[in-house]
Amino acid sequence: MSRNSRIDLNGAVVVITGGGRGIGAATAQAFSAKGARVWIGDIDTDVAAATAAAIPHCHSARLDVTGVESWREFLTEVIGAEGRLDVLVNNAGVMPLGSFTEETEATTDLILDVNVRGVINGMRAVLPGMVETGRGHIVNVASMAGMIPIPGMVTYNGSKFAALGLSLAARREYAGTGVTITAVLPSAVRTELSSGATLGKGIPTVDPEDVARAVVDSVHRTPETISVPGWLAPGWSAVQALVPSFIENRVRHLVDDRRALTGIDAESRRAYTERIERHADQHATAVTASAAPKRGRKAGSR
Repeated sequence: MSRNSRIDLNGAVVVITGGGRGIGAATAQAFSAKGARVWIGDIDTDVAAATAAAIPHCHSARLDVTGVESWREFLTEVIGAEGRLDVLVNNAGVMPLGSFTEETEATTDLILDVNVRGVINGMRAVLPGMVETGRGHIVNVASMAGMIPIPGMVTYNGSKFAALGLSLAARREYAGTGVTITAVLPSAVRTELSSGATLGKGIPTVDPEDVARAVVDSVHRTPETISVPGWLAPGWSAVQALVPSFIENRVRHLVDDRRALTGIDAESRRAYTERIERHADQHATAVTASAAPKRGRKAGSR
């Protein structure tokens, strides 16, 4: 690791994706309180702008994490204003719930493109510059759903398993460059993503501020992973290693691990569901448009 790799949060430049709401907004506030200069990248520009306006030393700009060109434009604005980037928090994510076979193709594409492709795009966008300067920290906000399979969250589970794997592999690939990568794994979080779901009942539940503290803390400790609460990932690993499957299945039944299939309050979740459906349709349209051959050119031409 290079001699100047330690990041002082006072004056550090921090980018947070999906920072307009929930965990992202709480993380922006937490970094700002440490003296950092924070940039929120979000596809919902009005919400992001309002969040940034309420936080000292915070700015916002449009960012669609699924698009390489959107990343390029966003980081050009950040670097142009700040001169550098110290910390990237890949926080943007979507979490539809329900039957796997009833999930639309557009929703599946949105989950994978935001939760997986968005992490890939973000890391690829910032790693070259961080490696060149020999300093930087990347936080990928995954989920305990990246370790624990849960009915009613099949595609989401897959996306978070992927986000965890990406983080672990990239951390090893860039070891010794001065760039560190941490995966943060929250349990159920009291945000709009969990609206309409029954929390508790054996599933640890945390607040966005708890996750934000873990993200900020990771800049100095740079661990491989952090679960929120901290005991959960080690505890689950112990369960996997020591507890027979029939006991695990019994406990799952007792805490109703199928509640994402059978216990969702659709009315309470309506606002989030409608927003995700709107984003899924918009994303599908954008992908179709970008894949269409340019006028006057053959599809296979370059």
